[in-house]
Amino acid sequence: MLNDTITAPPHLTWQEEALCAQTGGDFFFPEPGSSVREAKRICGLCPIRPACLEFALSHDERFGVWGGLSEKERLALRRTAP
Repeated sequence: MLNDTITAPPHLTWQEEALCAQTGGDFFFPEPGSSVREAKRICGLCPIRPACLEFALSHDERFGVWGGLSEKERLALRRTAP
């Protein structure tokens, strides 16, 4: 029997519940030099934010807003981590 449903791998199910998935990627991956204020505001309201930030840090995501932090903020966080 053919299964027509596509499900996210169990370790990525948090992405389905995140507010960014309901909002759209334009806020979270802006053009260089654009404001990330709105993306950070949405992230601040998201209950999935810690999982998102952990994913971005562990997968070395270099672009966009992840877990409420810009790429520069994540880089600074990585540099100060033990």
